[in-house]
Amino acid sequence: MEERPSLRFLTFPNERAVAEAAGRFILRTADDALQARKRFRCVLAGGRTPISTYTWLARQRTHWQGWELYLGDERCLSPQDPQRNSWMIESVWLRAAEGAAFFPIPAELGPAEAAARYREQIAEALPFDLVLLGMGEDGHTASLFPGQPLEDDLVVPIYRAPKPPPERVSLSYPALRQSHRLLVLITGTRKRKALNAWRRGANLPIAQAVRNRPAWVFLDEAAAGSRARFN
Repeated sequence: MEERPSLRFLTFPNERAVAEAAGRFILRTADDALQARKRFRCVLAGGRTPISTYTWLARQRTHWQGWELYLGDERCLSPQDPQRNSWMIESVWLRAAEGAAFFPIPAELGPAEAAARYREQIAEALPFDLVLLGMGEDGHTASLFPGQPLEDDLVVPIYRAPKPPPERVSLSYPALRQSHRLLVLITGTRKRKALNAWRRGANLPIAQAVRNRPAWVFLDEAAAGSRARFN
């Protein structure tokens, strides 16, 4: 394990091990929040990496009452489009999580209107108990990409994302940082270059999202590469 102030890197043998460790981390965080506040407010990540974690959670015999689940970002597509983060999360996990409250981003309304509506929900939910994040090959997280001009607000419209579709909605850096804990999942060799840059101090979007907050980074060995390089 590599530690920095508020930032902890843990390496696991493979993607399956990352998924199970992340699932257990989420359940422990939920238990702590439910005992302290009678509810657990969590921001979920889209993309490919978290799918294994959601699949693991769907198999657990857990009481989901008190869970309030939000999205870190969404693509401006039809709610029935399989590329939607909400569609993926509902199909692999939430249909089995009876009692959990899910608050998807109404991205089908377009970036501006969807951001305005979701902003009201996010403002009422802060601070979160946990924010789950992934990282792209360019160091982006949620739909916050390198060099992207952003509005100064909790939820921001995205019009020119470098990955399709170009129109999206995303929680901003300040919104993501308003969380008691953050968990970042990074798997696969294609993420290694951005991961190395982050560890060397590059000001990537993922670095901005977790800055000065308690954050755990779960890696598989494919992403981490040679452990000796960082120990």
